[in-house]
Amino acid sequence: SFPTTDGISEAIATYVKQLAAQAIARHSKFTVALSGGSLPKLFASQLPTTEDYSQWHVFFADERVVPLDHPDSNYASCQKELFSKVPIPDAQIYPIVPGLSAEDTAERYEHCLRQVFGTTLPDFDLILLGMGPDGHTCSLFPNHPLLDAVRPVAFLSDSPKPPPHRITLTRPVLENAHAIVFLSAGGSKAGILKQVLESDVDGRSVPSKLVRCRSPVVWMVDDAASANLTTTAVRKSLE
Repeated sequence: SFPTTDGISEAIATYVKQLAAQAIARHSKFTVALSGGSLPKLFASQLPTTEDYSQWHVFFADERVVPLDHPDSNYASCQKELFSKVPIPDAQIYPIVPGLSAEDTAERYEHCLRQVFGTTLPDFDLILLGMGPDGHTCSLFPNHPLLDAVRPVAFLSDSPKPPPHRITLTRPVLENAHAIVFLSAGGSKAGILKQVLESDVDGRSVPSKLVRCRSPVVWMVDDAASANLTTTAVRKSLE
């Protein structure tokens, strides 16, 4: 837990630099999936603009099926906060193909993942997630049938939160990732964060609680979000 959101941004910038170096040494690229909401700004604000991003490949953990310049588009949010500031090659940023149905959008995105990863089930180096006040993450909502989806990319047309038409990575993709980091800030997240980290509540009603990957899931939060936690949050050095 960090006193302010600046602390989160500094910590994730340091952590991502380490993960990227490891991934590039392992297989000559760094694959990352991003979420929307407040996450792009939290993630991007302290990223150095002078680093080498030529081996980054950036996808979206979920996306609203809207035009790419629409205010609800996660791509548009990332374009404003991240892509316009750090030199990630345009050809290595993978937005949805606009203008399709939600089902067709999901199929096209799944095809895109297969092309880049060369396998049916992608193994991301990093997935960056946010959490909604209801505990949803990606577009995996409480008690929604997509919590049981097995295809890598699923679509929904009944999102409890507008806009209704979306695509999302599914739990098998999350579980196959090398690293997952949640970024969460603000007092509005305090209640749900306690449910995720310190309660016995059924994970299906709080989907962020279900998230697993190949390594321990990391949470980077500010003091406002962690205010209700009773276990002392230890700020681990990222040096």
